[in-house]
Amino acid sequence: MEDIIPQNAIDSIAEHINQRTNKQYSIPIVGDPSKSETPQVFEIIPFSEMDNTNSRFYAIDGSNNSHSFYNGVSIGIYRAGYVCFQLGKQLRMNNNEDPVILGKSYTPKNILITCDQHLLAIYDELMNLSPVKFFLDFLEPELGKQREIFAYDQKAVCKSMSTLLSFSQEILEWALVYEIACRPEIEPNDFILRDGHLRSLNIEQKYLIKLGKLLTQKKVVLVSITKNTPIKMELSYTLKQIDSYLQDKLKSGYPFKQTDPKGQKLCCWFEVSGPVLSNAYSGGGMFISKKLTGGRGFGLFFAARLDYVEKLQNYDWVVADVNIFDAVLGIEQDNQVRNMERLQSIFFNLTRLTQEHYILGYPYPLVEAHNFITLKEDFKEEVISRVKHAMYSGQHMDHVDIENMFLDIHSRF
Repeated sequence: MEDIIPQNAIDSIAEHINQRTNKQYSIPIVGDPSKSETPQVFEIIPFSEMDNTNSRFYAIDGSNNSHSFYNGVSIGIYRAGYVCFQLGKQLRMNNNEDPVILGKSYTPKNILITCDQHLLAIYDELMNLSPVKFFLDFLEPELGKQREIFAYDQKAVCKSMSTLLSFSQEILEWALVYEIACRPEIEPNDFILRDGHLRSLNIEQKYLIKLGKLLTQKKVVLVSITKNTPIKMELSYTLKQIDSYLQDKLKSGYPFKQTDPKGQKLCCWFEVSGPVLSNAYSGGGMFISKKLTGGRGFGLFFAARLDYVEKLQNYDWVVADVNIFDAVLGIEQDNQVRNMERLQSIFFNLTRLTQEHYILGYPYPLVEAHNFITLKEDFKEEVISRVKHAMYSGQHMDHVDIENMFLDIHSRF
């Protein structure tokens, strides 16, 4: 392995990581209640009370996977869906009678790809999926102008299978945000959670802003959450300093309402500053902009620790992209005053979701949505098995030809 990868390349990687994780941004460890870019500390909601709310917590996730065989046959599939929890119990979102599957999902029928026409068919099917049509009609009701919604035309999106599947998954996920917002049972203070961020390379910003405004008008909270982000590397030193202060100094004298020492946990959030965003994303305006122009969405980034696991430090921290219309009430008038009360409420209520033992610090509805939707590694075997069964049943091909059709030549070497 040393002959393949030069040691100086390995050393440069280690040096880069060391430099990034030891940056200091002069972020104080003691917060100011009026300044969102300083740590805002609060006590976690008691475990015994975390389900005592009528708010619904929806969680959306998507997935895509593909495989190409040596004979030019490819299979590619994407899907997205959502689950919902209220009072600690999962609610049924579909009209099925299945006692286990309570979430709602959408999966395309076109998954075979042997030529460019099949890519176009997948694109056309996406545009005709009911939640996508519903979403696009909301974004641009005028006929003939839907092409302006997307940053890239059909030809560019369909240039490769991977580009098309990624695009399709994302558009369907955004469409499901709108579908949830329009569900008859939706009420103020319900939450919609997404994995990732509230930005898009595929949908023009002015259209996503319409969605953000609608959610705020309905008083529905939309937050995207991720642990996988360069922001955490940039803030690594800061997060360690805050962790140490909370655990070693502040906790011993904090006026906890919770009397059980095991339940005495301090949570924290703060807005990610411009310099951190600039360094984390190398000047990418999509992530740096804190306005309604010059970016690609309608989010405002916050670092948050919504639970605490001893000695794991910044493992607990997540990055939350909050609807900017919730975080900055006067954003349309370019009034940058943060709505601290609303932000405190959002992060406090998120701690209702982060105390499950199997994934402390991360909202469990997102975990459940992931488990419900993700196309596992064995998806290829399942699809092939079912296609073979259908072909054998039809008896239109010799069994040897059927087996050779799906031969993975690379697995033989």
